[in-house]
Amino acid sequence: MKKVISTPNAPAAIGPYSQAIETEQFLFISGQIPIDPAVGEITADTIEGQAEQVMKNIAAVLEEAGLDFSHVVKTTCFLADLNDFAAFNEIYGRYFPEAAPARSCFAVAGLPKGAKLEVETICVK
Repeated sequence: MKKVISTPNAPAAIGPYSQAIETEQFLFISGQIPIDPAVGEITADTIEGQAEQVMKNIAAVLEEAGLDFSHVVKTTCFLADLNDFAAFNEIYGRYFPEAAPARSCFAVAGLPKGAKLEVETICVK
């Protein structure tokens, strides 16, 4: 059985997908881009600001599901510019001070709304 997880504290889906899907054992969070849910747009223009917003968006979905970052077991990270890797890592690492999840990170040709990054997440309940 699956359950849709949705919160107004993270960006609304901009296509035919859910913010997250919960199963008996897992939570799958769709890729989060740095949209500020309060205004519905990307407001940060630096990789640091956008990374912080992405992580806040993930936190909001986790909270709605009754979980936190300690439940995250895998992330897939997409960067529009791999030169932003170190700055992204600095912000990302703050959310995983211990037992960081498995991770893949890719440079991509482009992301929705001109975002500098996107992060999707898999969690164990």
